[in-house]
Amino acid sequence: MRRLLFIFAFFAACPALAQDLLQVYRDAKAFDAQYASAKYALQAGMEKLPQGRALLLPTLGLTAADTVNHLGIQPYGPTPVPQSAREFYNRNYQVAFSQPIYRPQNWAQFDQAEQQVRQSEAVFGQAGQDLILRVAQAYVDMLTAQDNLLLVRAQKTAIGEQLAQAKRNFEVGTATITDTHEAQARFDLTSAQEIVAQNAVDTQIRQLQQVAGKVYTQLRPMRAEVKLSPPNPANMQKWVDLAENQGYPVVIQDAGTQIAQLQTKLARAGHYPTLDLVGTYGQTLQTGSTISGNSSQLNLGTFGLQLAVPLYQGGAVSSREREAAANYEKSKQDLENARRSAALAAQQNYLLVINGIATIGALEQALISSQSALDSNKLGYEVGVRINIDVLNAQQQVFQTRRDLLVARYGTIMNHFKLKAAAGSLREEDLDLANAALEP
Repeated sequence: MRRLLFIFAFFAACPALAQDLLQVYRDAKAFDAQYASAKYALQAGMEKLPQGRALLLPTLGLTAADTVNHLGIQPYGPTPVPQSAREFYNRNYQVAFSQPIYRPQNWAQFDQAEQQVRQSEAVFGQAGQDLILRVAQAYVDMLTAQDNLLLVRAQKTAIGEQLAQAKRNFEVGTATITDTHEAQARFDLTSAQEIVAQNAVDTQIRQLQQVAGKVYTQLRPMRAEVKLSPPNPANMQKWVDLAENQGYPVVIQDAGTQIAQLQTKLARAGHYPTLDLVGTYGQTLQTGSTISGNSSQLNLGTFGLQLAVPLYQGGAVSSREREAAANYEKSKQDLENARRSAALAAQQNYLLVINGIATIGALEQALISSQSALDSNKLGYEVGVRINIDVLNAQQQVFQTRRDLLVARYGTIMNHFKLKAAAGSLREEDLDLANAALEP
């Protein structure tokens, strides 16, 4: 019992485990309303195919009726007949069958249904990529806010130490009151920055909660020694080609263009005749009629071909044909615009990733140099060849470089995700690989 109590007390005292990017994504996948809406839209879009196929298949219907008739005869005229009344029944049913033989508009609608399913799948794929990007962006934004808060607090601590040293030097007469005032002013400014940084953290917690539905107070940060790899393949034109051919916005618009082209065939089919194979079988039972009280039963079956030839419809068919042709030309231009936009997005994000990796290397070297400059200024201040403001400026440079390095790392990761999204290849597995860059 003591052992169990110890284990319980140990885990109760431990802070909550930090969540990684993949876990946050899985939470968002089960919570996000936009993704759920896209999933149901896909289910609805998939039904277009059986609806289009139904236009090519036979139809079978049954109709039936059962009526009661009341007949009353009233005497009238110079030679009236006797007053009488009687009832009789009519019962009938009919089975009707129809199989399209030549209906080009039905085939056009079936082909449209296939493209509509393709379009729905591409829209859902785009929604999945958008969810990954939104989760990743919210995750790195929160990490950026948390890291910035830690840097501000570390800077505040360093300035506080410098302020204490300036006060001691003033007390012993080795420094002027100016050093104390400069350090105090910098300390007060950093205190204000700490409040702003804390507010940014709180805001990003709510932003991540809106995406994933949970409050994450701790996230796994990026490892300091992580090295980001360049895009694979390391050729911008290959990424452009992928974006122009398989990027989801291009696929969505390409399916829309195919649908518009098939709409022109559908409109043109309004000029063509239709031919159907039809058949009916029915039975009618009567126990009487208005002129006879005799019962009868009629059985009738028909089977044959039914031809319909459109002759003139006021010009509506030709108008719809011209309308469909104009919409098809418009959709082709929209497709070209989608391809150009996809190519531009691939080019921009490829260059951002390449330049981001180079910027990270330069900032890592700048951080080493800034730290060396800070150490030199501290030593110079102690021996009297540097003043306090030189040390404070060197400290500011170190922390600013650290902040820029963090922003460059997170920005490069996001640009890498956006590059894959432009090429239509961003998947959940990419988040799993990104987790390797986080602290265990």
